[in-house]
Amino acid sequence: MKTTLVIITSALLACGAYAQESSFYIKGGVNLANVSTTSSGRIDNANMLTSFHVGFMGDLPLGKVVAIQPGLLFTGKGTKSQTGQPGDTYYYKATSNPYYIEIPVNLVFKIPLEDKDKSSSFFIGAGPYAAIGVSGKNKTEGHAGLVAFSGSDKIQYSNDDPTTFNQQEGAGLGIMRRFDFGLNGTAGFQLHSVLLSANYGYGLTKINSVAKNDDDKNKHRVLSFSIGFKL
Repeated sequence: MKTTLVIITSALLACGAYAQESSFYIKGGVNLANVSTTSSGRIDNANMLTSFHVGFMGDLPLGKVVAIQPGLLFTGKGTKSQTGQPGDTYYYKATSNPYYIEIPVNLVFKIPLEDKDKSSSFFIGAGPYAAIGVSGKNKTEGHAGLVAFSGSDKIQYSNDDPTTFNQQEGAGLGIMRRFDFGLNGTAGFQLHSVLLSANYGYGLTKINSVAKNDDDKNKHRVLSFSIGFKL
């Protein structure tokens, strides 16, 4: 018992020492968002939607080469689809751009880079994320012959229970699930007071409640590129 207490106390003291080296960043960047279209999780790159993210990220050392990077982001996801071209007889384009408040928590491993003050490193890691939908729009435009049409509606979110993946609370056409969960893969560079990173978000929850969650169709996929500045 005494040995166990000594080990736990030593670990807490070590974490406390490294916690003094914690840093925080304000970050933002571009999102290349899409939604999976097949049961195997594939996406169609032609439907990629450009959006953005902005928020904060922490870097909390657990050791010399290991850290936890939690974040709080306002981030855009979604997809677009198109039939025909503007000059064709029939043309249709639809864009869905939901926005979420997202909390990612990544465990990263760092490789120090050669510099004078030894403050730069390359990092790579992964972890989960949880997000809640807060706003967004669905837009349509096009024409059939000489008849043109367009429309824009606010995205509606259902209040479905996030723990019941296969049930349909508040399901309906054009209604998205409010809660999104998934996994992240991340890599980047910490260069003195600047952060450069790339992240891939792999959604595990369908974006609406009208279908079961037991395949990888109709889930968010987001590739992000960020720049951050140390606070």
